[in-house]
Amino acid sequence: MPTTAPAFADATASDTALRRFLHGLPGVDPVGLEARAASLGTRSIKTTAKAYAIDLAISMIDLTTLEGADTPGKVRALAAKAVRPDPTDRGTPTTAAVCVYPDMVATAKAALQGSDVKVASVATAFPAGRAALDVKLADVRDAVAAGADEIDMVIDRGAFLAGRYLKVYEEIRAVKEASGAARLKVIFETGELSTYDNIRRASWLGMLAGADFIKTSTGKVAVNATPSNTLLMLEAVRDFREQTGVQVGVKPAGGIRTSKDAIKFLVLVNETVGEDWLDNHWFRFGASSLLNDLLMQRQKLATGRYSGPDYVTVD
Repeated sequence: MPTTAPAFADATASDTALRRFLHGLPGVDPVGLEARAASLGTRSIKTTAKAYAIDLAISMIDLTTLEGADTPGKVRALAAKAVRPDPTDRGTPTTAAVCVYPDMVATAKAALQGSDVKVASVATAFPAGRAALDVKLADVRDAVAAGADEIDMVIDRGAFLAGRYLKVYEEIRAVKEASGAARLKVIFETGELSTYDNIRRASWLGMLAGADFIKTSTGKVAVNATPSNTLLMLEAVRDFREQTGVQVGVKPAGGIRTSKDAIKFLVLVNETVGEDWLDNHWFRFGASSLLNDLLMQRQKLATGRYSGPDYVTVD
């Protein structure tokens, strides 16, 4: 379980110390970052390696429904799909998790009973995070009590952008404690952080506070996961492990819709942090429509024919 490493204890002793540490991190070269992300995105993966990558990507998906119109029936259907993504092929991997609002956790938990698929729940007044801390913590405790294996929390972007880093740090710590044994994914909403430097600072802040995962986005804003912001976060978890020995996962979410997109992200993982992160314990995709495209590409590799969207369920 990640905790603030002794080497960085002084960095979190006060708001001033934390600000000094975060603003002392190396600045990001935007041109270099984007060029490297683009270059890695041109890698070509064929045949056996592509089949492996597709199955790996399926196993890394947090199959998600986060709509006001969610019903128990919709959640049960999503859970069934997570357990058996392709009913015609029992060799298809299960997804990593089903992600729902806290009030749907019990429904998802019951539907997934007996499977290895986890139940993840967004909490802390998702997606805006505009609520008092006691409300956020109650949200988390309700989800955990209902059976959530994982909590996806949103940071207070207003506090972060105002430079109130210790407030954000202490809130993550409080949510981590309220999560108990559930793994904690900390969502930055990178599209609202404006700069790569801010994304790097948020990554380190989340890891110092005990995040099990750092996550790009809620999927509810215009700019979500991109190769560049995910590459930057992968570099952060790599450097954090080198300095502390603590491994933290990464979850890009929102806007990843095709097998080609997913494979580009897997290449980023392999080339930046290596095989230790090529596992759904350490890397996830926050997505729904992505699974259908992965299934269609998987069917094409197996049969030589492209089945089309009518051969997969509409979530």
